[in-house]
Amino acid sequence: MRYLSPCFFRAASLAVVLATPALRAWDAEGHRIVNQLALAALPADFPAFVRAPEAADRIAFLANVPDRWRNVDPALRQVGGSWTDHYCDLEYLTDAGLDPRTVPSLRLDFVLVFAAGRIAHSGKFPAIDPAKNTDHTREWPGFAPWAIAEYYHKLRSAFAYLKAYQEVGGTPEEIANSKADAIYIMGVMGHYVGDGAQPLHTTAHFNGWVGANPNGYSTWPGFHSWIDGGFTAKARVKTADLLPRIPTAEPIALATRTDGRDPFFVAAMDYLIAQHALVEPLYRLEKDAKLGHGEQPITAEARALIEGQLLTGGTMLARMWLTAWQTAPVDTYLRTQLGKRQQAAPGSNAVP
Repeated sequence: MRYLSPCFFRAASLAVVLATPALRAWDAEGHRIVNQLALAALPADFPAFVRAPEAADRIAFLANVPDRWRNVDPALRQVGGSWTDHYCDLEYLTDAGLDPRTVPSLRLDFVLVFAAGRIAHSGKFPAIDPAKNTDHTREWPGFAPWAIAEYYHKLRSAFAYLKAYQEVGGTPEEIANSKADAIYIMGVMGHYVGDGAQPLHTTAHFNGWVGANPNGYSTWPGFHSWIDGGFTAKARVKTADLLPRIPTAEPIALATRTDGRDPFFVAAMDYLIAQHALVEPLYRLEKDAKLGHGEQPITAEARALIEGQLLTGGTMLARMWLTAWQTAPVDTYLRTQLGKRQQAAPGSNAVP
């Protein structure tokens, strides 16, 4: 959230879901929906440990950790669970003279080119009120695709050392801890991928239309919260109702790029660009009184869009998890150290 995330396996996932309270909103519970849908989308040959009820419950719980980080200490808006990692206002990239499809895939490289572009095109950016910018985040467009890519690579690393422990003979404790690391990263990563599926996390018009408004779209400052939670609560959107519609995940096709950019980052950015295309359709639904707030009824058209986005988030998250597992190498450094441990003292638990 930005303002104010095979037959027997599917049966197991459904059992876990139904054991939890009804899930209705795209605030805290909506992020749980995305993570649970992603678990249900994983193919049967994905590592079985994530299917255990306690693991599935942990992954669902972790979907909301990035929002909780900033509840206590505002400093975390700048690091770790950065506020700006939850969104990316794509219009600000073009306003800075950048093409979202060609921006640098490394975060700090992008920071440099965006800062330069913002200065060069300063007339396109609204003035910043210092009183509303105590966390110094309003200078930036948001870093969601970079955050998603970074978590993907962390997950590949976790799978890489899990594979090393499993291959060379890690202790049960080492293997259990490696699995716990993977579960943690999977769950937290789901928050950012879920945010990306909410079209208002991709736009400067994230909470009511701003600036030129020739189509007369809503400027209502409650628009974002209605999409995040109000609609799904009123429409009683539930995970169990969406599970039959989630497809089995397929890996993301990644190929080395001639421009040297990270191909997974490109896939993450393409994902956000695709969701951005739904910003105006969402505003048109509100303009046509079809989004259900106030006395408006819940319409089939609005339900299809919102439920479709939850399914989109769950499907993409599962594809990202699957791609991380399939592309993760065995951690060769750790494998070498484990081999030395076995040769030096068979049965020893300490990696040199």
